[in-house]
Amino acid sequence: MITFTGSGDAARSLALLWRPPGTSAVRRGPRSSLDIGRIVTAAVRVADAEGLAAVSMRRVATELGVPPMTLYSHVPGKGELVDLMLDTALGELYADEQAPTAGNWRARVEAVARENRQFLLRHPWALSIGRPLPGPNRMRKYEIELRAVDGMGLSEVQMDLLVTLLDGFVRGAVEGTPASAEPGRGVVEPHAQQVLDPDRFPTAARVAAVAGKDLPADIAADRAFEFGLERLLDGIGVLMLNPSR
Repeated sequence: MITFTGSGDAARSLALLWRPPGTSAVRRGPRSSLDIGRIVTAAVRVADAEGLAAVSMRRVATELGVPPMTLYSHVPGKGELVDLMLDTALGELYADEQAPTAGNWRARVEAVARENRQFLLRHPWALSIGRPLPGPNRMRKYEIELRAVDGMGLSEVQMDLLVTLLDGFVRGAVEGTPASAEPGRGVVEPHAQQVLDPDRFPTAARVAAVAGKDLPADIAADRAFEFGLERLLDGIGVLMLNPSR
């Protein structure tokens, strides 16, 4: 997968992410009615509608109806803008500022997984970001999710590993959703006979014919997520029986 972040300066991105309210990057030229919040909101809007590849300083400026150079008084470039976009979007998670606390450990862990999945389904471009920085909303997410798995009898290291495992599972599951898979389906279909040749791939042809029969892509993705989540929760239950292993 293409990594769209990493080209920006990490130090500048972190300075922007942890900036005091109301400040921008560097001030060059006349003051503007723009602020970082408006710029980032417009960039997220473009990414949600057209994908991260469509985001550029010029495209965001067009969205805002301002000259492209105006943006550089607030954000140094696209690399830093993408870092700001992700952290801003992460602020949607856990709107009540509370960790999932209802029910037993299994219900809490499940709630974390579902919350993250819905976030990525709303913002699939976030899957393309390969260098997430520890901005305030990312750290808030980490804090809240650690609270959700606290009290399960796990060590601090295991708590961190569990939160990381959940994040990785959800990202992998969402990568197979229609938003990312459908564009390639039309390319594959003309070659379906060769792809599922029962003489060359007898097991694959047999299983695929049953597993995917008359099943829309979105339902197949939901089924895969539910199956994986249940198996993951079962595995966590085994760990809790012997957390020292």
